Amino acid sequence: QVQLVESGGGLVQPGGSLRLSCAASGSFFRVDSMFWYRQVPGKQRDLVAGITSGGTTNYADSVKGRFTISRDNAKNTIYLQMNTLKPEDTAVYYCNAIVTLRLGYTRGYWGQGTQVTVSS
Repeated sequence: QVQLVESGGGLVQPGGSLRLSCAASGSFFRVDSMFWYRQVPGKQRDLVAGITSGGTTNYADSVKGRFTISRDNAKNTIYLQMNTLKPEDTAVYYCNAIVTLRLGYTRGYWGQGTQVTVSS
């Protein structure tokens, strides 16, 4: 019913930048809050940043001042601009969305993940 498709990952040198995108598609009433998480092998999936439908944002302390989350409500798409990347930012980045399928019925969805590798 709802698909989240991420793009924009890749290999970048320390200090470089990448921009991730996540687009929601399918049959639903509206997309509410959306988030970026990241996960490295053997560790839990951690919240990186989130944004409400009204544009209120929040960030993990480790990325504040370097990452910026934004969204285009008309396209049901969020972005994560990642600057001054560090090797410790290396992870699989996942998009998560809270979607109202119909009034009174809300579900969460995950994207398939996109690899970000920061290495020289």
